[in-house]
Amino acid sequence: MEAPVRDASSTQPPASPSVSSPAARPSPLLSTLDVMALVVGIVIGAGIFSAPALIAANAASLNHILIAWLVGGAISLAGAMCYAELATSYPDAGGDYQYLRRAFGEKTGFLFAWARLTIIPTGSIALLGYVFGDYASQILNLGTYSAAIYAALTVAVLTLLNLAGLRAGKWTQNCLTVLEVGGVLFIIAAGLLLGGEPTGGAVAPPGMPTATNWGLVLIFVMLTYGGWNEAAYVSAEVVGPGRNLPRALFWSLALVTAVYLLVNLAYVKVLGLAGVAASNAVAADALRAVLGENGARIISALIAVSALTSANATILTGARTTYAFGRDEPMFRMLGRWDTRHHTPANALIAQGLIALALVALGAATRSGFATMVEYTAPVFWLFFVLTGIALFVLRRREPARRRPFRVPFYPFTPLLFCGTSAYLLYASVVHTGVGAFAGLAVLAVGVLVLLYRGRATTLPAE
Repeated sequence: MEAPVRDASSTQPPASPSVSSPAARPSPLLSTLDVMALVVGIVIGAGIFSAPALIAANAASLNHILIAWLVGGAISLAGAMCYAELATSYPDAGGDYQYLRRAFGEKTGFLFAWARLTIIPTGSIALLGYVFGDYASQILNLGTYSAAIYAALTVAVLTLLNLAGLRAGKWTQNCLTVLEVGGVLFIIAAGLLLGGEPTGGAVAPPGMPTATNWGLVLIFVMLTYGGWNEAAYVSAEVVGPGRNLPRALFWSLALVTAVYLLVNLAYVKVLGLAGVAASNAVAADALRAVLGENGARIISALIAVSALTSANATILTGARTTYAFGRDEPMFRMLGRWDTRHHTPANALIAQGLIALALVALGAATRSGFATMVEYTAPVFWLFFVLTGIALFVLRRREPARRRPFRVPFYPFTPLLFCGTSAYLLYASVVHTGVGAFAGLAVLAVGVLVLLYRGRATTLPAE
């Protein structure tokens, strides 16, 4: 029989010395605003400074572009509501790891945790380190491997900040998010208030596509919205998660959608639809047109800050799954120790940082760090997104008496929309990427071999 579920915010752990203990548990320290800063900081990353050009090149009009961003926001909100139900029903630092483990068994949970340790957040951290490195190098170039050096420093410094404690990590995140959102609002204000009339307006100029390639457009849109699911990994650390986590996800995505619509309007007002489509650095070109070279330098600094914001949030949340994995898996027991004084999964943070540094080295070896990391992470990311959506159906049916502080609206249509779009993006990420995708899938296959070597199945521990 299932034990009664207690709200994570209803109890506080007893005081304890600074010891990394497998018996210790996360404490509820994050407010709604803290979670919003985390989600917004991850989602509004470097993508909004590059994806709009790719979207404009495949869209027939400005109206179609705006519709695509609205659709992307709606799909993301559908997924966020699915995660809100799962996270409030099973509040745990493991996030998807716990949902997949309960729904499909500990072997699926093992593979997901392996992917989180070696591919998904670690690859994203390295990718964001390279975004920071590319733009920081425009301000101060450190030589042939300048971007890789900056990327490695990003991983090391932000990991050390998060090792200093959850409060240090969350305040770093809050401050960086304020700078990031403030910078995007600066682009919006400069473009809409100082820009002239767009060339071509809302109708496609000559040479632009006459019909919108909706499939390709939505791939780029959804990649730019990615990251909101990371809130699940701090569900055990949210004060009153049953109420505050869904609110944080809803308002975060509402804010992100509004910002994305406005920034695209600003780009088009300054450069025109054809100008946006032809740009390799649309934000820099827009501010250069309005404010000159100083504007381009400002946007380079902004993109660097955005990459730091997303990287810090990914480091903070990514280590939570690794901690939960080590807590349950004897082979990785050292990763499941919680530092009760600093409120951090210290060993998991260190392991994550070392793997991310190895991936930075891989990117340096290929001389195309950003592209390699995108390809490396995408297929595995969407594969487990599909499985998490299916897990909602499985757990609803298997555990009907489970206390669910939040239920996804319009069930089953909302999770069906989420599963369908995730399956399509899994297909697209394999078809439209190169050798990096196969490298990521190969690392996942190594996880299968580790699972076989492990040679035994454990039962799901009772709550």
